[in-house]
Amino acid sequence: MTLLNAPVTEQDFSLGSEDASVTLVEYGDYDCPHCRQAYAIVEGIQRQLGERLRFVYRPFPRGTRDSPGIRAAEAALAAGAQGRFWEMHGLLLDPHASLAEVDLLRMPSLYRAVLGLDEDRFTRELTDRIYDGRVREYMQSGVDNGVRSTPTFFINGRRHDDYWDADTLLSAIEQAAPAA
Repeated sequence: MTLLNAPVTEQDFSLGSEDASVTLVEYGDYDCPHCRQAYAIVEGIQRQLGERLRFVYRPFPRGTRDSPGIRAAEAALAAGAQGRFWEMHGLLLDPHASLAEVDLLRMPSLYRAVLGLDEDRFTRELTDRIYDGRVREYMQSGVDNGVRSTPTFFINGRRHDDYWDADTLLSAIEQAAPAA
């Protein structure tokens, strides 16, 4: 059994209460079709469990420095710096999303009403690669935690090595919840 050796901190993006009975950490890649499938599964589990679940997403893109997954992770962090990580996260994991750099740079204009981003700041930060180092830190954290593929989930600090379909993941989360 592999334990998460990188605790959740204020630098992580999380949904749900810090006091939730279960914390689900996902290492994912925006350019991974399995992560796009897992997104809908996790959303359903979040709706079902409500405040009993805290969800944390950590980018773990694969590929070279200019790969779509890495650039998308930088875009998510740039949106996160403006308080819009989760909105961008959802857009990037949409099955029809294009992660081509030209589309990422155009995204703030396309979704201005939804995201409410300072477009100039977003474009400047993405162009200047402001979040490249932070993405690399997340990637190293994943490597240090034995992440080899995406998505990889940790439930209350323990790696979930079973299937991540809705029923199996929900069952594992419910088993991890402390008895009330």
